[in-house]
Amino acid sequence: MSYKTTKLFITTLCILLTSCHFKNFNSDKMNTYTNALINETSPYLLQHAHNPVNWMAWHDEAWKKAKEEDKLVIISIGYSACHWCHVMEHESFEDTAVAQIMNEHFICIKVDREERPDVDQVYMDAVQLISGRGGWPLNAIALPDGRPIYAGTYFQKENWKQVLMYFVDYWKNKKDEAYQRATDITHGIRSMDTINVKPETPFTPADRTLIFSKYDSVTDYEKGGRRGAPKFPMPVNYEYLLRNYFYTKDAQALKAVTVTLDNMMNGGIYDQVGGGFARYSVDEDWAIPHFEKMLYDNAQLVSLYCKAYRVTGNERYKEVVEETLSFIEREMIDASGGFYSALDADSEGEEGKFYVWSYEDLKKILGSDFDEFSKVFNVSERGNFEGRNNLVRKFNSQVSTSKLNEWKQKLLAERSKRVRPRLDDKILTSWNALMLKGYVDAYTTFGNKEYLARALKNADFIKSKILQPDFGLKRNYKNGKSTINGFLDDYSFTCEAFMALYGATFDEQWLTLTKNITDYTIQHFYNLSNGMFFYTSVTDAPLIARKTESSDNVIPASNSSMAKVLYRLGILYDDKQYIEKSKRMLLNVRENIVQYPSYYANWAILMDWFIDEPYEVAIVGSKAMELNTDFGKHLLPNCIFTGTSSNSKLPLLADKGKQAETLIYVCQNKTCQLPVKTVAEGLSQMRK
Repeated sequence: MSYKTTKLFITTLCILLTSCHFKNFNSDKMNTYTNALINETSPYLLQHAHNPVNWMAWHDEAWKKAKEEDKLVIISIGYSACHWCHVMEHESFEDTAVAQIMNEHFICIKVDREERPDVDQVYMDAVQLISGRGGWPLNAIALPDGRPIYAGTYFQKENWKQVLMYFVDYWKNKKDEAYQRATDITHGIRSMDTINVKPETPFTPADRTLIFSKYDSVTDYEKGGRRGAPKFPMPVNYEYLLRNYFYTKDAQALKAVTVTLDNMMNGGIYDQVGGGFARYSVDEDWAIPHFEKMLYDNAQLVSLYCKAYRVTGNERYKEVVEETLSFIEREMIDASGGFYSALDADSEGEEGKFYVWSYEDLKKILGSDFDEFSKVFNVSERGNFEGRNNLVRKFNSQVSTSKLNEWKQKLLAERSKRVRPRLDDKILTSWNALMLKGYVDAYTTFGNKEYLARALKNADFIKSKILQPDFGLKRNYKNGKSTINGFLDDYSFTCEAFMALYGATFDEQWLTLTKNITDYTIQHFYNLSNGMFFYTSVTDAPLIARKTESSDNVIPASNSSMAKVLYRLGILYDDKQYIEKSKRMLLNVRENIVQYPSYYANWAILMDWFIDEPYEVAIVGSKAMELNTDFGKHLLPNCIFTGTSSNSKLPLLADKGKQAETLIYVCQNKTCQLPVKTVAEGLSQMRK
């Protein structure tokens, strides 16, 4: 296995196995100490603002101070939903003896990895180089110029003190060796995600068969997901498998999706009372989650359940979408129209306390319905989580919708009286774009105009608060201000969301914005040497390495997302340069797609378009939106839609003119079939 491949698997393992929750250890303490983090907006950084450690944020002032005082730098990286980050805070960073060592001998920098994923990428690579593993909290020790000489994850207090004292002595007595070590590690970091230009090879239907065989070998067809525990929602993998089924008609591909979605929506990873999904399940039955709820998971799962509904017509999938969006509306929306980032797993210092139920409480709340409720949701006196019940719904349980809703409303009302989990209220552009696309998919699938209204409000928020006059984007919005230069995922996901909004409304402002943002991205992120995109802009202050994100995971890679944007723009604007850039990117990772599809699923979706060129469907006339809505009821991954009720200069629409009747043009490779008037006729033309 190559070094690059090893790094890929390590990275995946880190991301999957270290998602967790945090505890508010400081909630009942007086604020004896206050450090520079008090001036930050990140909830994670603010949680450390009263540590006795003299934390600074990642700003030039910290690095200037390190150089002036010739001190090593501790870079400690975490995020608000990270349990072990806060365990280490409680054990070490709140300890005055540990803080004294850190303050005397080091410059100490705290980083929220969700605000600064670029910083996290660099030092996570250092952890993997040094230890062969990774995760959060991530604690690196670096030279005053930022180059790491050591990096690890969680340390118990005594071990952390030993590490600190070792490097105090090391810096004092072996400075030359420290500089050489930093040089070697930095060279390794810079080489870890090197992507070379690959020769052109054809994409064929046989690739789909090979890709599915890799999924087939690891899929749990009884309980869903990958075999074993823990169980993680990996939405882009199942979106690809839906498409694989569309193209191949292999029933096993569809089964891999439906078994997973069925087990998830019945399991404890799904909030059976209030809707929405927790981060992951610790067991193979999807029963017991880490209870934190992340915006990006719920955004992608809304889209996935919508698409699965279009294939199966399963009404439970619709129910999941509706309940999850109700959760978003109730708990995750800012007055500005932006979406918050996460909810903590804990309340009152206990994991899951907000979500689980005692046997006696359920009896009291539900009264005469308790016995029936217990059968539907597997309630027992023993419970399934620390003596309480995290609700898990039995498969094929027979209960009326009205009765089910009555139960849920009673429990939701009772739960609302509890102390709520802490909210991470920062608003991240890339995650908001994922949620925007989720709302668009829900509107397209079910026709609920309230979903479209919410999507439009969020799009207007991004346009007015995040987008800059030159079509650059900011990363973060908090307290009425947008901050931090955007990263590649902010650009690519926003483009995908705006394109989805165009596809749902045929309002060309969203397509025009997509093109302008894309052109800005090419100018500021594009790597001419290999045709990929850097994660950071050329205008960003340089880190010790400029990284390229290419492997898909719980969130698709920014490069795979950007490659899809380029392809669709190339079709809609008839621009070969966009398509060629997309193809070059795909070729660069082609071998990885077929060998490790679980980590390249979004690339595999793009590959489908190069195997079978999609249909260009143009709808022209006064009823264009009505017909577009009807098409939206079908899963059509082989189509790119465009349309207008009047006139348009878009290449696919420009020569169609204003029609007396609304007509559908099904085209492929710049050749259109005879126009038709109904969706059924259009679908028929695609099957020929």
